[in-house]
Amino acid sequence: MPENEPTAPSLENLLHETRAFPPSAAFAAQANAQPSMYEDAKADRLGFWADQARELVSWERPFTQTLDWSGAPVAKWFADGTLNAAYNAVDRHVEAGHGDRVAIHFEGEPGDTRTVTYADLQREVSRAANALAALGVTKGDRVVIYLPMLVESVVAMLACARIGAPHSVVFGGFSADALRSRIADAEAKVVVTADGGYRRGAPSALKPAVDAALAPKDGEPATTVEHVLVVRRTEQDVEWTEGRDVWWHEAVAAADDVHEPVWVDAEHPLFILYTSGTTGKPKGILHTTGGYLTQCASTHKNVFDLKAESDVYWCTADIGWVTGHSYVVYGPLTNGATQVLYEGTPDTPHRGRWWELVEKYQVSILYTAPTAIRTCMKWGEDIPAGFDLSSLRVLGSVGEPINPEAWMWYRRVVGGDTTPVVDTWWQTETGAIMISPLPGVTATKPGSAQVALPGIAADVVDDEAHSVPDGGGGYLVLSEPWPAMLRGIWGDLQRFKDTYWSRFEGLYFAGDGAKKDEDGDIWLLGRVDDVMNVSGHRLSTTEIESALVSHDIVAEAAVVGAADETTGQAVVAFVILRGEHAERAGTPDGAAQVQEELRSHVAKEIGPIAKPRRILVVAELPKTRSGKIMRRLLRDVAENRAVGDATTLADSSVMDLISAGLATNKPGSED
Repeated sequence: MPENEPTAPSLENLLHETRAFPPSAAFAAQANAQPSMYEDAKADRLGFWADQARELVSWERPFTQTLDWSGAPVAKWFADGTLNAAYNAVDRHVEAGHGDRVAIHFEGEPGDTRTVTYADLQREVSRAANALAALGVTKGDRVVIYLPMLVESVVAMLACARIGAPHSVVFGGFSADALRSRIADAEAKVVVTADGGYRRGAPSALKPAVDAALAPKDGEPATTVEHVLVVRRTEQDVEWTEGRDVWWHEAVAAADDVHEPVWVDAEHPLFILYTSGTTGKPKGILHTTGGYLTQCASTHKNVFDLKAESDVYWCTADIGWVTGHSYVVYGPLTNGATQVLYEGTPDTPHRGRWWELVEKYQVSILYTAPTAIRTCMKWGEDIPAGFDLSSLRVLGSVGEPINPEAWMWYRRVVGGDTTPVVDTWWQTETGAIMISPLPGVTATKPGSAQVALPGIAADVVDDEAHSVPDGGGGYLVLSEPWPAMLRGIWGDLQRFKDTYWSRFEGLYFAGDGAKKDEDGDIWLLGRVDDVMNVSGHRLSTTEIESALVSHDIVAEAAVVGAADETTGQAVVAFVILRGEHAERAGTPDGAAQVQEELRSHVAKEIGPIAKPRRILVVAELPKTRSGKIMRRLLRDVAENRAVGDATTLADSSVMDLISAGLATNKPGSED
């Protein structure tokens, strides 16, 4: 078997004790989606997307061409039309008489609350756009946003979109070095940050990481950042650079609350979002405006069966990830939804906090990750049972394949055994949901993303790019362009082609393994490359290996993702230490000291989410005669499986030593 071929439990095991749940007649009668959508899109795919674009998005200049694929693999959707994403998300709802509708119910972790209507949001976004313009930001300039989950975070994104300045949101858990590399790659003009945010009951700092990211560094050019706009959230003392740093509240208060949107071409860049890659250097995924907005609005409306007049929607994702872009900001607001925005963690100040918020705001649609669901399962059914969750009518899952047991628990315990569960597959690169049941149309199946949405062409193929039969497994690919697709990797078109379009000619290879069941429904089996999925966060093994080797005690490192019942995958590192440091790690105290030293180093270099769960000090790594590390064998060890075929190793006895060593190395502490 090739080393990168997807492996997974048999379909029989996946389907053990699961069954399909057909939509109720009452739900189907009121559903946004209709069965005819599949046939309509199949008969005229481009016509389907053109209709969605005209129905769900407002255009300043209507488009006349739906798709230009002449420059494949770079697509142009609705290219001769002009629009503005912020106008679509805010102004048009006010103009339609919905200014008093609540856009955001904000709940801070300490318990502070804020209600923001669409009219409020229009004024705030306009002020922020004027404040950015006063700092010299114009159409085409890049703005990096490094914020917690605050109303200001949404406002900052929309303010950038309003003036045509592509934003690049960086997850607040990333380190100063990771932030610096993203600022440098995007050549950002302004950074928007906060003094800090609240997490697990205490304030955590953000501004110091920005200061460190912008500080002069030997051997690296100075950053292009001219100003840092700072939101006051936690009242922590911060270092201040006069002339560069500006308080958000002062700049926004001084700005006019009226701003004319900058109309941009449909293909104008909307944002750059960095995601881990197999070569170590993060990839700046570029998304443009018209096609992205269309597919976000369409999928949000139909996959979640949104009724904007009555639903309260809550997506628990952070805006630092694509789910927060598409299903916290652009999709819901373009559809005029009312949503909950929560700053903190699900266990602060108690493990029922999420369910408390569902009850308080009468949330009817909940979209979260399997990791969160499995964590709540471990905490026990009695916690959600203590709250009134009867308002929920649609549940969604995102970020990684969900195991059938978690799916069933989610539906039964959280959804009262009545709500449809939509298990969604998509990526940072796809921009919007690609494979998912449609509530009211599809009979949902625990653990399966099931079928491509109308207008999407997905398939599972073998090594020769032939479609596998029902019951077969292989590689998930997309065979036709879609509106929200990435337009490239920022500043590196060749890397875009090599990364996504070189494995199978003419096909986008998603990097995931998949299997079709006997009904033809798709089951995602996880990554087949060296990118791990930890709690829905994509982390590069190469990036973590590079961080480990940058420490002066490490000679060599190999990192794998090991299956974990809570986080999906956990980071496990195998390291060879230099000289006397190997001796130090030979004692229990020394080994523990080395592990914590290296885990802290990875957290500094990349961020806490990348800290290895385990670090195993080894004398050798399993390598082929050509010098390639066989990570497949390391995964076997990390997951306590019998080691697979090691005949191609230069020294097969290495695996015996590694397996024996694992038993004497204790895993690192969890955060």
